[in-house]
Amino acid sequence: MALGMGAPLIAVGVAGGSLLPRTGPWMEGVKKGFGVLLLATAVWLVSPVIPAVAQMLAWAALLIIPAIFLHAIDPLPPQAKGWQRFWKGIGIVMLLTGAALLVGALAGNRDPLQPLAGLRGQANAAEVRKLAFEPVRSLAELDARLIAAGQPVMLDFYADWCVSCKEMVRFTFSDPTVQAKLAGFTLLKADVTGNTPDDQALLARFNLFGPPGILFFDPQGREIKAVRVVGFQDAATFSRSLGRLQGGSEG
Repeated sequence: MALGMGAPLIAVGVAGGSLLPRTGPWMEGVKKGFGVLLLATAVWLVSPVIPAVAQMLAWAALLIIPAIFLHAIDPLPPQAKGWQRFWKGIGIVMLLTGAALLVGALAGNRDPLQPLAGLRGQANAAEVRKLAFEPVRSLAELDARLIAAGQPVMLDFYADWCVSCKEMVRFTFSDPTVQAKLAGFTLLKADVTGNTPDDQALLARFNLFGPPGILFFDPQGREIKAVRVVGFQDAATFSRSLGRLQGGSEG
């Protein structure tokens, strides 16, 4: 292992600068590129804890400003080289994407993956119906809902800072097949974003460290532990989990 890690360093040291590219203006471009990547990493890290509109505005700025430096709106000279045209094309794509995010955020849309969805007019009327969850805020409230339900219950543990929770809402709960299979369920949501004592008690009741966690209960209010879902599942996998409910064991 030591030879494998040290051999490249020895080769570079012995060969000196002959194996390394010459310094030049391209290094300045590399430095700026890595700077943009570091800023993108920072935005990605804070995205779960900032409002959706702030996310979209941050991504828009991070795309539009570097696009200007890539000469997205500047005319190229007729004798421009291939690489200059390539980077201008990248800049134009970044500029258009950033502009779409900016317009979408200002128009009231909060989905970075579909920033212009709210501008579709009549086409937006065909948007998939969202599941109607009822909030539960304490163990006492949950127990009362389970007793009064009289039908199978699904309990979803959610938090605003939970990326997987948002993926479940965006990609799984919006699926028509999943919605059809949940038609006979009472849908409950425990929002533990605030991590209050009641939130902690709800998580501790079911030995969960945090969201996402999706639990199922029979009409008598007993959890069907064999079908507990922890973590993100896509629509197809979650549909199979729902299909196992008929044979799920009661806990």
